Amino acid sequence: MALSPPEVPGHHPGADRGLPLDPEAVRRVLVVRADNAGDVVMAGPAVRALRAFAPHAVIDLLASPAGTPVGPLLPGVDEVVTVSASWQQLAPRPGAAREEAARERRLVEGLRARTYDTMVVLTSFSQSPWPAAHVGLLAGIRHRVVHSREFGGAVATHWVTPPPDTTHQVDRGLHLLGAVGVPPRGATPALALPPTAVRTAGEVLDRRGDGPFAVLAPGASAPSRRYPAAAFGRVAAHVAASGMPVLVAGTPGEAALVGDVVDTAAHPDVTALEPIGLPGFAAVLARASVAITNNSGGMHLAAALGTPVAVAYAGTERTGDMRPRGAPSALLGAPVPCSPCRLLRCPFDRQCLDVEPDRLAGAALRLAGRARTPVPAG
Repeated sequence: MALSPPEVPGHHPGADRGLPLDPEAVRRVLVVRADNAGDVVMAGPAVRALRAFAPHAVIDLLASPAGTPVGPLLPGVDEVVTVSASWQQLAPRPGAAREEAARERRLVEGLRARTYDTMVVLTSFSQSPWPAAHVGLLAGIRHRVVHSREFGGAVATHWVTPPPDTTHQVDRGLHLLGAVGVPPRGATPALALPPTAVRTAGEVLDRRGDGPFAVLAPGASAPSRRYPAAAFGRVAAHVAASGMPVLVAGTPGEAALVGDVVDTAAHPDVTALEPIGLPGFAAVLARASVAITNNSGGMHLAAALGTPVAVAYAGTERTGDMRPRGAPSALLGAPVPCSPCRLLRCPFDRQCLDVEPDRLAGAALRLAGRARTPVPAG
């Protein structure tokens, strides 16, 4: 593996020393992406590259509860290991140290029992790979592949200098694998729909009749990235008034938010989609003419399924870091000096989302007129 030259910003003299992986020796792989649903979608091209590199290997995904439902939709993933990882929690729970320590020990023992020989830790530029890599070390995983500019000693066997912080998350994952000899197999996320999800979606959609429709997903993991429900209601009413019915969708925990959007729209063709789980929701998205979302998991799911997506894109992130790939998109937001803030809650009333509803609705209707290819069942 070529060493990064000393002049590369953030390059540590101890980094970039691991030898390329041997595909014949890679038998059991654990890909770590214990983050939100959209992050797991963007891990898809890395999984695809690993599958092509080691076609006979077992490839499992370590995911958070939020990201776990996406795992079975990623071609190449054999099994999903669900973990509420300590290194992904925002703050420690008071007095819970012993409980957390016991959970970590169970995680280590569980991974050791699975006899993985390779761990690939996928991160965003602001996340540390070292806690996950240390779990891999304790579990006896031989190869532990990470991106970092920080010294971590022997915790990782393949410590790779990361690309610039502005690199798209998909390309970041492929960069990590390329540094250890795994060539890319495309940089566009794609999902495979389980036949059961396709049937569930078909049953739901058959009840509403034929014809094009839009899906509006008003949720997001952080309040700072949520376009106001009242504004989304106006978007939905505008789209429905054009003759395209709108299904408003969310998780069971977002039922009140979905209800607010439907109530604000006050249009007979704006209705709530019954909760059918993420795979079923994905199958509905795959049949939609257009999706309307925040910069959230719904955005990445839609694009990975080939569905055009109009996005109320908050200034919490740079658009280049995670722009949807796989379908036409329109990312709408207002320029603000505090972007990218990466805050979970906005102290400025989400001025970055000061987008007129008619503008977002118009973008969605324009996208709905573009041709798209339906996604087959997996």
